[in-house]
Amino acid sequence: MSVQQQLMCSLEKQLICPICLEMFTKPVVILPCQHNLCRKCANDVFQASNPYLSTRSGSTVTSGGRFRCPSCRHEVVLDRHGVYGLQRNLLVENIIDMYKQGNSRTKPSPEPKLEQPMCEEHGDEKINIYCVTCSVPTCSLCKVFGNHKDCEVAPLNNVFHQQKTELTDCISMLVGNNERIQAIISQLEETCRAVDENGRRQKSNVCESFDHLFALLEEKKGEMTLRINSEQEEKLDYIRGLRRKYSEHLDNTAKVLETAIQTMDESEMAVFLQTAKPLIQKIVEGTNTSHLDKLQQGYENMDHFTTNFDRQRRALTKVDFIKPDEDDDDEDEDEVDVRATTAGSRVEPPHATGQSANQQPPLSPLQLSAPSPQRPPEVPPTITSQPKPPSPSSPTQAPPPLPIPTTGPAPQV
Repeated sequence: MSVQQQLMCSLEKQLICPICLEMFTKPVVILPCQHNLCRKCANDVFQASNPYLSTRSGSTVTSGGRFRCPSCRHEVVLDRHGVYGLQRNLLVENIIDMYKQGNSRTKPSPEPKLEQPMCEEHGDEKINIYCVTCSVPTCSLCKVFGNHKDCEVAPLNNVFHQQKTELTDCISMLVGNNERIQAIISQLEETCRAVDENGRRQKSNVCESFDHLFALLEEKKGEMTLRINSEQEEKLDYIRGLRRKYSEHLDNTAKVLETAIQTMDESEMAVFLQTAKPLIQKIVEGTNTSHLDKLQQGYENMDHFTTNFDRQRRALTKVDFIKPDEDDDDEDEDEVDVRATTAGSRVEPPHATGQSANQQPPLSPLQLSAPSPQRPPEVPPTITSQPKPPSPSSPTQAPPPLPIPTTGPAPQV
């Protein structure tokens, strides 16, 4: 490299903008710290440092701002004109013009190199013919004295145009093939987007279906729990009322007992005889508890609310997507089965004049001198079927599943 070229390279380094890393683009502005920048680069740095200042048509219209020099980090304070208020460095702009003119003169123009290859076997002979038999270019001496003397040859010009035409056709074919491949790639990308969208939609549908099942199960749980609570409260109210009656009877007999003990201490026979007869009658009445209701054995049993969800559990374990190879009828039947087994059939609400299947009739009325009704066999209810409430006017109504307390004959007074 000559001295002049070294000077030009050194000068070019001094004319590089520290922002765009290219030669300064006019106009060039000089900062207060004496460093130079392209005005466009200085404006970009100023706007990046002051992002909230409004701009219009590429020019900064503000009341001032500040930014730091990218070379020395010196803070540059601008007035209301922004970077357009900075002074232009005309000296640097003139040096750039001189550098470009001198560089264009000293830079040699490239000369096309037309070097024709030489024959490897005959070093001084240029390759000027083409061996058609061996499909290689060669020289005339090879055809006359060398390895290709028995081969068929052709002028380079003819073979050149022929193979150039073939190569052009191959290029066209390859371009067409690349276009088809690009179309396939675009189709694959579109298919990927469709698969992604369809997958998200189907997952949303599955989640929504399961949410409906969860809501249905919660609703059925609330209904069945409410029926248990209703009968539980009814039984507890009856037992508490019966306990109050027994407590009142016990209090009355305790008072009679206290009066009888006091009467035993009476020494006057006439007074004793006046009170003894009515007292004995009260004691006899107090020992008679036939007028009080009695709970039958198993009254506290609540086993008729036992559930059996084995069928529903098996159905839930078989929940799956619809098979694409099934017929339309099979698909309809499967959908009905899945709905029936997973969601369960809804129980009809009791009529306004009837009672629920497991709710017992009022337990307060007494059936005097009547035998205890037989308790029907208890069948565990399932979530898919419930017995209908009995009609109040039915003559063949089955006895209620709960035992009804009975009483003996009234005592003779």
